[in-house]
Amino acid sequence: MNNESNAKNVVFELRVALTTNDYARMRNFYCKGLGIKPSQLWNNGQGQAMILEMGKATLEIFDEEQAKTVDQIEVGKRSSGRIRFALQVPDLEKAQDRLRAHGEKMVNNPVMTPWGDKNLRIQDPDGMQITLFQKSRDQ
Repeated sequence: MNNESNAKNVVFELRVALTTNDYARMRNFYCKGLGIKPSQLWNNGQGQAMILEMGKATLEIFDEEQAKTVDQIEVGKRSSGRIRFALQVPDLEKAQDRLRAHGEKMVNNPVMTPWGDKNLRIQDPDGMQITLFQKSRDQ
């Protein structure tokens, strides 16, 4: 992003910080299961942390009815909590195979959405639901 476009934004980056009681299991899920490489790691005697760069970040804000609609499409019922990640992947089938190889929990099988994306709902080790989606080739 160049300085001119930075000057127009009021926020430059979105970071979401997750705190877990099982750091090793979460690291395995995000790094091995989802295949995301850490850009930064800390293990300095004061705890452990990592930064995973996930491309472009956006914040979606749904009312309860919209959350219910999306859950109904992806899972068949209202099932996610107040926070759910949605991660665009280049190949949903490969992502699903990698997750299965690491024993991760699938919430539902992949579905085609009314807007043309192929979506898969999974759950991280702490129970947070995540939508993996692959955009249709025409988009």
